Amino acid sequence: MKNLSRLILSTLLIVVIGNVNAQDSNNPWQITIGVNAVDVYPVGEDAPQGDFFGEFFNVSDHWNVLPAFSTLSVQRYLDNDFSIGISGSMNRIEKWGSLEGEPSVAVDNLMYYGVDANVKYSLSTLLNTSRLEPFLAIGGGYTWIEEGKYNTDPSNDSSSDLAGSATFNGTFGLAYWITENFGLTAQSTYKNSFDDQLTSHFQHALGFSVKFGGVDTDGDGVYDKDDTCPEVAGLAQFDGCPDSDADGIQDSEDTCPNEAGLAEFKGCPDTDGDGVSDNNDNCPNEAGLKALAGCPDSDSDGVANAEDKCPNEAGPVANGGCPWKDGDSDGVLDKDDNCPTEAGTVANNGCPEVVIPTEDVQAQLTNYARTINFSLGKSDFQKAAYPTLKAITGILNEYPKANFIVEGHTDSISSKAFNQRLSESRATAVVNYFTSNGVSAERLTTVGYGETTPIESNMTAAGRAANRRVEVKLAK
Repeated sequence: MKNLSRLILSTLLIVVIGNVNAQDSNNPWQITIGVNAVDVYPVGEDAPQGDFFGEFFNVSDHWNVLPAFSTLSVQRYLDNDFSIGISGSMNRIEKWGSLEGEPSVAVDNLMYYGVDANVKYSLSTLLNTSRLEPFLAIGGGYTWIEEGKYNTDPSNDSSSDLAGSATFNGTFGLAYWITENFGLTAQSTYKNSFDDQLTSHFQHALGFSVKFGGVDTDGDGVYDKDDTCPEVAGLAQFDGCPDSDADGIQDSEDTCPNEAGLAEFKGCPDTDGDGVSDNNDNCPNEAGLKALAGCPDSDSDGVANAEDKCPNEAGPVANGGCPWKDGDSDGVLDKDDNCPTEAGTVANNGCPEVVIPTEDVQAQLTNYARTINFSLGKSDFQKAAYPTLKAITGILNEYPKANFIVEGHTDSISSKAFNQRLSESRATAVVNYFTSNGVSAERLTTVGYGETTPIESNMTAAGRAANRRVEVKLAK
């Protein structure tokens, strides 16, 4: 029992020391606990020293099985499918194997202890298997078998001290993982003894295996080693990073991580299905055009409905989406029409063509105006001038778009300054008559020439009378 305690203590010490090492793979630790069977032959000249394969499966005659948990192993994953491990085992030898065809030899419950270490190589990656894990291992250890009862003489009462030897071990095994962390392991190990005190032999083991040691901080099933987002629960398909809106696009690549969307829009939705994602759509609930940031344009004039003053009538952007008006229907749009309320011509920028007096009419105006005489030094009309003034007013009203200049003149009597003022007063007096009789003041302009432009000689009374006049001329 003391030896068994030593074995268990040594194994636990190795486990504790091993856990101090840094972890470098998911679930790097594996513990297996189970039962073992020893297929052993006695030491002696006539006993076979390794040619046991002919009796390998002779369970009833050769295998010694302790019906209790009798083996414990601990393994630590290294890298590239390699692991290192240590194991401890105990058994009771009740029979020795024999040559092929001969019966086994009963012995008196010899204690068996073994401590072994190995390097294991998993074939799972090579064979592309997941649940089923074939493996190979090589290593060494030390095995003890209670001595003093190796011969078959029951009367032999020799010492029962332990005799042992170092061994070189080769192992083939198979593990079946029921879950990621729990499975069954079966293996056979050939132990080649380096000392004649211990025969080379097989040791078989079957047990329950548990893998552990992986850290999963956020509890999402993806170990921190492989978790790109170890502090936030996520999905295995995104290396442990979350997809909050469950749209198949991880949050770090999702422009709209809280709204389920489409991959083509980097995770953002397109509620109205117009090809513009909601985050870029000014009208997300109404199908529109990409060119207008997702807003509709009912009249297809390039102005979104929300900004179109005439959404159902096409018009230019410059006019707020409304068509330009032509209020006077003269073919010239109001924006270009100098006379928007009055029909005109294109050639005249929308204004009516100005009908001007003919040369004959202009000559008639001149003749009429020169007959409007004034008294000496005054701007009052002589009574005889009123019929003429009335006739001129009629002519002016026949040409409502024509503008006229009313000129005032004097004779050379009095000073030039006085005559200048007097000529201006005479022109103004005539204009006042015209405006009071329906001629627009905007069409009339006055100018005074004083005595500077006589039409007759000022040396005679008749000439001076002719020079005291006004003239009405067409404004250019």
